[in-house]
Amino acid sequence: MDRRKSLKILGAAGVGIAGLALVDWKWQLVDRITHQGFFSFEEEKMITAIAETFIPEGHPPILPSPDAKPIGALSTGTDQFLIRLFEKCYEKEDQDLIKSKLKALHKSGFLDQTQEEREQALLALNSSENEEDKKFYGLIRSNTILGFTTVKEVMVEYRGYQVAPGFYHGCVDVPASQA
Repeated sequence: MDRRKSLKILGAAGVGIAGLALVDWKWQLVDRITHQGFFSFEEEKMITAIAETFIPEGHPPILPSPDAKPIGALSTGTDQFLIRLFEKCYEKEDQDLIKSKLKALHKSGFLDQTQEEREQALLALNSSENEEDKKFYGLIRSNTILGFTTVKEVMVEYRGYQVAPGFYHGCVDVPASQA
């Protein structure tokens, strides 16, 4: 085959792939702008802020080894887990409760508060007389902990999880006294 023809084909293929990547990036940008998810953009930001409040970056404070990096709810994707969990796995009445409480927290300026103020706002929900506040706090807190503690980074690096803890050693010599 002619070298020039081969280079033209390779160049055209590279330009085509780059064009497809650009189109994909453009559609992702359009999706972010129009945002058609179950939760609104503000509600997703609230869920992210709540997850970060419960488990901020840099926790756990004692690392299992010197080369382990500190992690938190955002670096492990716990916020995305919560968004999908509430969207796909909860009944309509619980989803409505979550949405209404997220809206109330957003109106109170939760996103603009410091870490300590956010913690106090969430603890106030837990100690509230209103049963819906307590239920919302319990749902968010327990599922944030569930999402964080079951990711690979936490299970493997911090808990020492192994898929097959007892290893099989096939062809081994058995001493004559045990045979």
